[in-house]
Amino acid sequence: MYRTNTCGELRLADAGKEVTLAGWVQRVRKMGGMTFVDVRDRYGITQIVFDESADADLCAVANKLGREYCVQITGVVSERQSKNPKMPTGDIEILAKQINILSESITPPFTIEDNTDGGDDIRMKYRYLDLRRSAVRKNLELRHRMTILIRNFLDSKQFIEVETPILIGSTPEGARDFVVPSRMNPGQFYALPQSPQTLKQLLMVSGFDRYFQIAKCFRDEDLRADRQPEFTQIDCEMSFVDQDDVIDLFEDMARHLFKEVRGVELPAKLTQMSWHEAMRRFGSDKPDLRFGLEFVELMDELKGTGTFPVFNDANYIGGICVPGCANYTRKQLDQLTDFVKSQQVGAKGLVYIKYNEDGTVKSSVDKFYTPEVWQSVKEKAGANDGDLVLILSGDNANKTRIQLCSLRLEMGDRLGLRDKDKFECLWIVDFPLFEWSDEEQRLMATHHPFTMPNPDDIPLLDEHPERVRAKAYDFVCNGVEVGGGSLRIHDGKLQEKMFQILGFTPEKAMAQFGFLINAFKYGAPPHAGLAFGLDRFVSLMAGLDSIRDCIAFPKNNSGRDVMLDAPGFLDSKQLEELNLELKVEE
Repeated sequence: MYRTNTCGELRLADAGKEVTLAGWVQRVRKMGGMTFVDVRDRYGITQIVFDESADADLCAVANKLGREYCVQITGVVSERQSKNPKMPTGDIEILAKQINILSESITPPFTIEDNTDGGDDIRMKYRYLDLRRSAVRKNLELRHRMTILIRNFLDSKQFIEVETPILIGSTPEGARDFVVPSRMNPGQFYALPQSPQTLKQLLMVSGFDRYFQIAKCFRDEDLRADRQPEFTQIDCEMSFVDQDDVIDLFEDMARHLFKEVRGVELPAKLTQMSWHEAMRRFGSDKPDLRFGLEFVELMDELKGTGTFPVFNDANYIGGICVPGCANYTRKQLDQLTDFVKSQQVGAKGLVYIKYNEDGTVKSSVDKFYTPEVWQSVKEKAGANDGDLVLILSGDNANKTRIQLCSLRLEMGDRLGLRDKDKFECLWIVDFPLFEWSDEEQRLMATHHPFTMPNPDDIPLLDEHPERVRAKAYDFVCNGVEVGGGSLRIHDGKLQEKMFQILGFTPEKAMAQFGFLINAFKYGAPPHAGLAFGLDRFVSLMAGLDSIRDCIAFPKNNSGRDVMLDAPGFLDSKQLEELNLELKVEE
């Protein structure tokens, strides 16, 4: 055994014991004839003391140690003279008797400490060093713990874990696939799964009425803080259930996780909000309910009541009332105007109304409106003296609401209202079944082509498919879509109808999804499912701004693994074996 104990477990009760530790040198400090070495492993840090008067040769070896040397040290546990209450092992130290250098280290490119001096790029390049930092390691330990809790919970609910294939056929509907050439089938390609969607539906046809999988999924899409080209889903499917059954069960799972991981008690029943209500009140299908600043529509108050042409020509005028911010300076208001006009938001401008503490009113469009109009806006917005009302307008109501949502979240950040230790969860339901794609110039499935229409809206499929609601549901927490799912179509004729609306010819539908359509001919049960994003769930619990720090080896914002330098080029022999020729544009 290289060690008898870890660097995080020894306490005063162990005083007098001879122990052997193994780990990495965090730092070396020489003070007179004494050398202090902090040794770190996955479990913690322990201080080792080398006394020159007791063993000069041993102390000389300690003085030559560098950061991140891998060492084995034997010594006696002793009560520490100068205790460190910030360390779990801060009451003890090890009086060294023997040291064995297991491996030397060159100087690392950044400090291996919680508050490191390494930037994102250098830490990603040397990720194996970054993972030694307790701040990153704890995120992976949290991920492990949550995975165990999830598996045990689902096992207790009679779910069975089934692995589905990683090499499948391509289904271009939706996000872009990652494709894999087949050497044994020249000119043909596998795809990496964006989700095990159709496979888990086939498991329902097979009679596995409760399935789950901690599933690796892949999407070739533009990256953001909450996205990676490969990610992990808690993927689930159930037979003989309706929407309420699925929501109730996975709400229980979320409640279990929050209690066990964060000690947070979620309400006995979470709010359910329709997609239309969420868009109307917050401009988002994943509203952050940790703070207010709810939208107020001001069409009646501002359209046609003054001479401001922008409002008079608008199809939507909406605002938020920000309490206590009438004292915002011109510089602060200009910053907000620049923010909403940025490419990220895309609004044409911002109108403000300052209801000052002394009862006076100041607006960026004062000359176009009477005091009576400002009073009506004040009443509609629920503003008080000292408050600031921020207003956006536009031709497209939903687009303008989305812009106003960005402004709302920006104000929430500026005012410190988005507390990472506070959790507000809800379900968003009644999504539109279809959405219009300007790029494709056709209707697309809002979620995927296998989502069940609301039975009440099925008569609208022929004439008004854009008005059809989906039997779909998203689990949202703190403005993050943590998971989502739907009831699935299990009737072959209704599935064919869905493909027809989406522009599939019968031949194309059979070519891509014939296996599923044919399976439905053999007594497919009613079924539904849901998938949580494990990376997002862990990052939410850990209070992270990005999912990258809860993934062992993530990609950067360009989808590259800078540590492995991937993706990379293939040599000519590999390309020849795969029957591929490259045509790379400059």
